[in-house]
Amino acid sequence: MTNSPLSSLADLEQRAASRRDGPAYGHDALIVCDRVVRIFTTDGVEVQALQGLDLLVRQGELMALVGASGSGKSTLMNILAGLDVPTAGTARVAGFDLLAMNAKARLRYRRDVVGFIWQQTGRNLLPYLTAAQNVALPVQLRGGGRSPARKRAARVRELLAMLGLADCHDRRPAQLSGGQQQRVAIAVALANSPSLLLADEPTGELDSATGEQVFAAFRRANEELGTTVVIVTHDQDVAGEVSRTVAIRDGRTSSEVLRRTEVDAEGQESVVAQEFVTLDRAGRLQLPAAYTAALDLKHRVLLELEQDHIGVWPDKER
Repeated sequence: MTNSPLSSLADLEQRAASRRDGPAYGHDALIVCDRVVRIFTTDGVEVQALQGLDLLVRQGELMALVGASGSGKSTLMNILAGLDVPTAGTARVAGFDLLAMNAKARLRYRRDVVGFIWQQTGRNLLPYLTAAQNVALPVQLRGGGRSPARKRAARVRELLAMLGLADCHDRRPAQLSGGQQQRVAIAVALANSPSLLLADEPTGELDSATGEQVFAAFRRANEELGTTVVIVTHDQDVAGEVSRTVAIRDGRTSSEVLRRTEVDAEGQESVVAQEFVTLDRAGRLQLPAAYTAALDLKHRVLLELEQDHIGVWPDKER
């Protein structure tokens, strides 16, 4: 190894430490989660729902979060929505420190910065109001009653038309299909022009065709309004429609799938997907379960540092 062009392990560790102590982590991201921990205590028993989770989301992204039940993705969504507070770590959205906000700041955050759509269609809308009245309500609650009624009405019509709901203006939720209700819910969440739109299994109660219509509404909000959209989903069709899918496992981000469109020499388009393992600031990563099972990786592995990659090998000594 003396002739190897690679640095010594001590040199590599020193360089890694200088990077960790360098410029602010994710300073240009809309969402910054850095080693976020959330501990729940029930009957004296502590449960770590999030165990040092890291996540960066750029302004204008349309992305999906996936993970098994109990992985921590719903806990993360509640934190980003301002409905829950982390136990430790750093969590910022659009400059708001989600650990340091008082009650007044948290209310302002939920009202102005973030929009949220629940899975249950009936949970998103007030049943005794029309679609237009539901969309207008967040503006009125923010104090938009002081703005001209004509301007508020124009905003409502604009959102409903953008989401293909112009003919639902005067209908109440009971007169709408499940897909129409979810699209009205998206309009409600967009009423105050939030920086971030969160959706928790928004197509979970819908058939595939209706779910496609709802996802198309999220895409329009992202493309036409520039709203950052984060969707929690089990629907692989939805996850496959976004350029970035982040998987959460055991309270940490474990892997990402990035998709891009390529055009071949004949002009044919195809989607290329690459899977990456997430490396946190402590150098930890979670190898996909299928990989560890295929090579029977357990307890510890052998690492070999090469010029341009790291080899991971089964431990033959155990």
